[in-house]
Amino acid sequence: MYILGISCFYHDAAAALLHDGILVAAAEEERFSRKKHDFDYPKNAIEFCLQEAGITSQDLDYVVFYEKPLLKFERILLTTLQTFPKSWGVFRESMITWFNEKLWVKGQILTSLNVPDQKLLFVEHHLSHAASAFFCSPYEEAAILTVDGVGEWTTATVGKGTAGWQHSTNGHHPPSSNSIELFSEVKFPHSLGLLYSAFTAFLGFRVNNGEYKVMGMAPYGQPTRMEDVYKLIEVGDDASFRLNMDYFSFHHSTKQTFSNKFVELFGEPRVHDSIFYTPTTHPKKDHPRWDEETAKRNQHYADIAASIQRVTEDMMLRMVNYAHKTTGLKNLCMAGGVALNSVANGRIMREGPFENVYIQPAAGDSGGALGAALYAYHVLLGKPRQFVMENAYLGKAYTPDEINAAIEATGFPYERIDDMDKKATMMVEDIMASKVISLYQGRFEWGPRALGNRSILADPRSAEMKSVVNERIKFREPFRPFAPVVLEERAPEFWENLGNHQGSYPYRYMLAVCQTKEDKQDLIQAVNHNGSGRIQTVRREWNPLYYRAIELFGEATGVPVLLNTSFNLRGEPIVTTPENALNTFAKSDIDSLYMDGYVIRKS
Repeated sequence: MYILGISCFYHDAAAALLHDGILVAAAEEERFSRKKHDFDYPKNAIEFCLQEAGITSQDLDYVVFYEKPLLKFERILLTTLQTFPKSWGVFRESMITWFNEKLWVKGQILTSLNVPDQKLLFVEHHLSHAASAFFCSPYEEAAILTVDGVGEWTTATVGKGTAGWQHSTNGHHPPSSNSIELFSEVKFPHSLGLLYSAFTAFLGFRVNNGEYKVMGMAPYGQPTRMEDVYKLIEVGDDASFRLNMDYFSFHHSTKQTFSNKFVELFGEPRVHDSIFYTPTTHPKKDHPRWDEETAKRNQHYADIAASIQRVTEDMMLRMVNYAHKTTGLKNLCMAGGVALNSVANGRIMREGPFENVYIQPAAGDSGGALGAALYAYHVLLGKPRQFVMENAYLGKAYTPDEINAAIEATGFPYERIDDMDKKATMMVEDIMASKVISLYQGRFEWGPRALGNRSILADPRSAEMKSVVNERIKFREPFRPFAPVVLEERAPEFWENLGNHQGSYPYRYMLAVCQTKEDKQDLIQAVNHNGSGRIQTVRREWNPLYYRAIELFGEATGVPVLLNTSFNLRGEPIVTTPENALNTFAKSDIDSLYMDGYVIRKS
C-alpha cells in the first residue's frame, strides 16, 4: 500500500511517501525549487517521492493533506470579521489568496495526480503534527505535545498516543490499536508561536524565517524583561495561556505583528539587518565599527531576546509537566514549529519529568506531510506499526555519472577517491590545515538541519574559525552560532547532564542544546555558544564517512568534535543537486569539496 502525504500553502511545502507503513522518501519543496521556505504546491517533491519508490500516481492507494482547509478558512473569515474594519487589509488579501488557490487544494491535488476523489483524505493540522512525532518514535505509548503558530484554529495541544506493533505469528497479524487523543488545546489568537514571532519581527528578523536568529541572539543578553513579557501572556494552572491582544496586531494587520502598545512597552523596533555587537559579543570593544551607543542599544535588544526565549522555555516546561501529570507516561513526543526551539528542548530533556523524548527532525509544517500519511495508515486504516525513524537521510541522492557530469561542466580539477578511509584522512588533513570543507554525499536530509550529507565542516578548536565561516562562507550575522558534531559515545565527555539521554533522538537531529563542560569550553571555542552547544551525535552505522572523519580528527587532536553547519549561502536552501553544491563552493571561500567519490580543491 502506497500513501502520499502533502503539506503546502502556508510554510515549508513538502511531500512524504509510505510503502506499507515504511517511509520511503520525504523532502521539502524548497530543495528543488530553490525558494527558501517555498510554500507552493510541492510538485517537485511529489515527483521525487514517486520516482524514489519507482511508481506513478496511479499506484497510490491514498493521498493525504495535512490539514482541513475549510476549517482554516472559517477561522480567517470569522477573525477578520470580528476585528473589522481594522482587518480590511487582511480580509482583502486573504480572500484573494483563498479564492485564487487555497480553497481549491482538493481539485489541484486530484487534477495534478489524476486520482479519484475517494483516494483523497484530509487530517487536522495538529493531528498531523502529533502523528509525525509519535508514529516515527520507538514508543508504544507516549504523551504528545504540539506547539506552533496556528493550524486551523488550534495553536497548541496536549495528548496521548498508543500504538500496536506488528508481531508476526505464523503469518497472522493481530489487529492493531493505534490512537492519538488530543485532550487539551489552545486556540487562535492565543499562540506561543505567534508570541515568539512578534518578538522576531520586533528584533528585526523575518517572521517564519528568523525565529532561530532570536534564539541565537538570546545568549548575549540577560532576561531582564521577563516581567514585561508576562504582561503579554496570562498563564493558567493547567498550562493553558491567553495573550493580551492589546499588544498585538497579527490578527488584523498585514504589515505588523505587534501594536503601538507593544512599542510603548519595549521601545522602538530594531532595524532589519542592522549591525549587531554588544559588550558581550566583543568584551574588548574590538569590533571595527565599535560605537558605545550602538553597543548599548544592541544590548537592549539582546536582553529582550533573552527574555522572550526564557519565557518560551518556561511555558514549554509548564506544558510538558502538565502532559506528564495528566498521562503519567514516561515517554514524550513533541512536534510543531516551536518544537524546533532547541534551547527549550534541551531544558525539557534536562529538567522535565519524562525519561525519553522524541522530536521528529522536520517538526514544523513540512513534517505535517509525513504525519498526515502516518495518521491515515495507522489510525484511519488501523494498520500496525513497523517503522521507527532512525535517521533523517530521506531525500534525493545523485548518481556518480550525474556528479561527474556536473564537475566536468565547471572545469574544476578533481580527484576520484573511492576508499572511505583515504577520503576521511584527506578531510581531516584539510581541516587540521585550517581549511573549511564541504561534504556532499548520498541522500539529502529531511528537515531544516544539515546532518552530514549536505554539510560544511571545520576545526572547532579556534574561536577565529567561527568568524571565518560566518563572514567568508555563510555571509551572515557574526553572532550566529555553529553546531558541534560529536561521536555519540564521546558526547558525555564534553557536555553536561546527558545521562540517559545520551543516545536520544533529538541529539541525532541537532534539536537540543546542551551545556558545555567548563573544562572543555576552550577546546571547542568555535562551537561553544556562551557555554552551550546544539549538538549532533553520530553513530558509525548511520553515516560511516562522517563518523570516520570525526573519529580520525579525535585521534589526531584529542577532540572528537567538528564544526558542522548547513551547506548553503545566506538566504538559500541547503544544496540539493551537484550543480547547487558546485555553485555554492565556487561563490564562497570553502577550500575543499568532497562529493561522494570526488574531491575538488581550490588552488
